[in-house]
Amino acid sequence: MYKKCIASIGLVALLSVAAAAQDAKTVITNASKAMGADNLKTIQYSGSATESSFGQAYDTRSGWPGFEVKTYTRTINFETPAWQIQRVNGEQPPDRRGGGGAGPANQVVIVNANTQWGQLADYYSTPFGFLRAAASMNPTVKAQTVRGKKYNVVSFTAPSKARVNGYINDQSMVEKIETWVDTPLTGDTLLETTFSNYKDFSGVKFPTKILQKQGDWAILDLNVADVKPNVAANIQAPQGRGRGGEGGGGGPQATSSLKLGDGVYAIAPAYASLAVEFKDFIVLFEAPQSEERTTAIINETKKVIPNKPIRYVVNSHWHIDHSGGLRAAVAEGATIITHEMYKPWLEKALNTPHTLNPDKEEQAKKKVRIETMTERKVITDGNQTLELYHQQGNLHTAGMIFGYVPKAKVLMQADGFNPPAQAGAQGAISRHAPNLMDNVRRLNLNVETVVAVHYPADGRKVPFAEFEKAAQAARSSN
Repeated sequence: MYKKCIASIGLVALLSVAAAAQDAKTVITNASKAMGADNLKTIQYSGSATESSFGQAYDTRSGWPGFEVKTYTRTINFETPAWQIQRVNGEQPPDRRGGGGAGPANQVVIVNANTQWGQLADYYSTPFGFLRAAASMNPTVKAQTVRGKKYNVVSFTAPSKARVNGYINDQSMVEKIETWVDTPLTGDTLLETTFSNYKDFSGVKFPTKILQKQGDWAILDLNVADVKPNVAANIQAPQGRGRGGEGGGGGPQATSSLKLGDGVYAIAPAYASLAVEFKDFIVLFEAPQSEERTTAIINETKKVIPNKPIRYVVNSHWHIDHSGGLRAAVAEGATIITHEMYKPWLEKALNTPHTLNPDKEEQAKKKVRIETMTERKVITDGNQTLELYHQQGNLHTAGMIFGYVPKAKVLMQADGFNPPAQAGAQGAISRHAPNLMDNVRRLNLNVETVVAVHYPADGRKVPFAEFEKAAQAARSSN
């Protein structure tokens, strides 16, 4: 009798799972029919937008800084699948606060085995991309009420192991999609896209308002003016580029070091750091980009300065590309030095779970230690000295820190001056260069060499005169 009961319970459980799966399929089928997706092979939608740079805000209370997109056109081929985004960007105001940059005029992604989850997550976060993906996975559905409104929430687990949830309203319209993407600093980060003001375009229901948020703040605010179902969409990767999306090429350059003085090394190229040797320890200025990049910097530092621990890592500012390697520094046992305004945000980010892409900090379980500064902090052993200063009046970010090594006469800075790839080449004029120069003059620093986190590709030693010329050009252009 006991075995029969267990068997009956198992059968009921299996039937319940099958019923739930069937319900999910029915919800997807009904939504696809209501939205006109059954015979939809391609779609093109266009309008005006504001796009914002994730992780590039002026301060920790501001939203991600936005860029005007006068015309935003996205074409999706669901059968390839592939998509293309074409932009006509507006002018950037000279007093804009924050970092990042406007999106490329032409962006192409063709899905293959190497397509990153971040790109696929964006595709799954479109109404029809979600319905197609959900139908091909193993979806589940549950009824849920949000702020008094009832939804069927269809969910599936993507190949990345991320959960994808689609909120389908009582009109069978996809109203919201949420999933999680990994970033080097903030870990499992919510990507939420909402759709509203649906209208009929040649038999296809499509939202005329799309709002996408990543990490609480908007990265896309799109007002859709025109939708064209089943347009010709022979999307090809740009010539000479990888087929998983724009980019590709020869891969990263090997990490190397350049001695700038006694116990002072630039660890470069690309995203660079400055290693300063003290009697019993090492200080690194910047843990940039990612765990991979910062680990390479740490390994190179240990080669040129052996048998000493990295006690401190200075974080110039909280932007993702300059703090993305901090978790690797924490795993190394280093204490982070940053401006006091960034401490709460960095503590939260550094303690966020990384389940989608477990990293060294997740595995090491090291305690996060952060020291702060306001206007000035000095690290010294009586022989070697590193001075840290707040870059006052900077429009890139409110708490920017730069460093100065008096004995070597080396200035270490981020985003104030980005030297061109080769000496003598015409580089992009940075609007932040005059401000950095004003701070150097204010403090009467005697600088001979400038190290930029965005290091020149030729790996050269950059003289102060090169920075002076760039700052003057930027000042003259305003």
